[in-house]
Amino acid sequence: MNDEDILAHFGKRQQFKRNFGLVSILGLACTLMLTWQGSIANLLPPLINGGPTGAIIAFPLVIFGVLCQVLVMAEMASMIPLAGGEYNWVAVLAPQNLSNFLSYTVGWVTVIAWQAACASVAWINTLLIVAVASINWPTYSMQMWHAVLVFWAVILLSVFVNTYLGRAFPSIEAMVLILHIVGFFAILIVLVYLAPKNSSEMVFNTFFNGGGFSSTAQSALIGSVTIMYSFNGVDGATHMAEEIENSAVVIPRAMILSVFINGVTGYAMLIALCFCMGPLDELLSGAFPFPFMIILLKITGSTAATTVLASIIIVTGISGSIGLMATASRMLWAFAREDGVPLSRYVSRIERHTALPLYSIGITALISILLSLIALGSTTAFSALTGLTVAGFYSAFMVSACVMLWRRLVTPADQIAWGPFRLGRFGVPITVLALVYSFIGWFFSFWPPVAEVEVKTFNWSTVVYFGVMGLSMVYYAVRARKTYTGPKMEIVEVVRGDRRG
Repeated sequence: MNDEDILAHFGKRQQFKRNFGLVSILGLACTLMLTWQGSIANLLPPLINGGPTGAIIAFPLVIFGVLCQVLVMAEMASMIPLAGGEYNWVAVLAPQNLSNFLSYTVGWVTVIAWQAACASVAWINTLLIVAVASINWPTYSMQMWHAVLVFWAVILLSVFVNTYLGRAFPSIEAMVLILHIVGFFAILIVLVYLAPKNSSEMVFNTFFNGGGFSSTAQSALIGSVTIMYSFNGVDGATHMAEEIENSAVVIPRAMILSVFINGVTGYAMLIALCFCMGPLDELLSGAFPFPFMIILLKITGSTAATTVLASIIIVTGISGSIGLMATASRMLWAFAREDGVPLSRYVSRIERHTALPLYSIGITALISILLSLIALGSTTAFSALTGLTVAGFYSAFMVSACVMLWRRLVTPADQIAWGPFRLGRFGVPITVLALVYSFIGWFFSFWPPVAEVEVKTFNWSTVVYFGVMGLSMVYYAVRARKTYTGPKMEIVEVVRGDRRG
């Protein structure tokens, strides 16, 4: 079947233009995660909780866990290549009596996770821009409202590219993929060839329990949440499914390749930084929020060179914000298409001339702008979005993976309408491993960074996650259970057969 036939099979009509191919969607997937950039920009949390050795041990474990997740998602995306991703998979594969409730819950969790990711990555880019400014102008005193204005500029740029430059967006992502790879080598070469090196003993035998937890292992697990955050968005290609040519084949390839590319580059960059960062106590005692800039400044001895290298991370980071705006808005649009959110009638509209979901793009931007106002009162509360994205993505995955595992166990394999990508006999063990990893990540995403919790160190993602889920359940009880009936049939099915098997 071609792409339009597959959509018709699930009762959906083609509304987007299919402008993405393998290279452009791979570029989007890689820059959504920004793993090697995250290894640099978010260096402190895994060093504080875990130390160099803890981070180096945790990183490949996270790669393995994420790869198991991706393999499971790739199989479902190949079977059901719809923009809703997880909630569409659950709606099609779950038992009939649970399908509506489970898909509604997963839809809300996924919408929340993508909106939080869009805002949190834009905030990291904002802080990077402000940090570069402070390096170039030492007398500059940053006020929080300055950062909020820069944040708004990043969001507005993302809106501009997603709307006015919508047709060029796939080409932009393909070019950014080149910068993503070239920039990695540029910074890695500077570190490896110019920096004095720490000893192997310091890198491979130094644990640190900066949070004061009961054990170093617990500390390292909490520090590894930041590493998990650097792989968030791995399912981004699925939410662009209705804009990808040959989506059932391209999406699994893009997802798996993006994990390998980002995993290898991210781990290599982490090891290089651990060797080149200088004394650990000096790094941890510094007040600068992004110590990698201080490391580069010491290595190069040049503010201009440091600015250029940091700008590579900022440019790719802003590209990630642009991609997150696109993906988060598609997820919101897809769920609104099924009457899953308030004002769905408007949120689900596609503008005819551009074939873009302008309403959902605008709402996504507005949500980010409103969330940024939290930073005026508490940067700690706003930073909780990091943990919220991990919790949201992982819980949505766990529900969809459990449903897929149930379907695999109760339905004969020859009665399941598999897509081009299939795990075969490895499906059950890979799914179980992915679920174990996901639960561990979900559980520790709610933990604070220190054992003795105060208002400033409390992990507010717990409150936000369960608060929003509570509100969504209230909305379901009051209205959505009457209006939300799972995926709606927009057109008459043209292909016979039941995708449920």
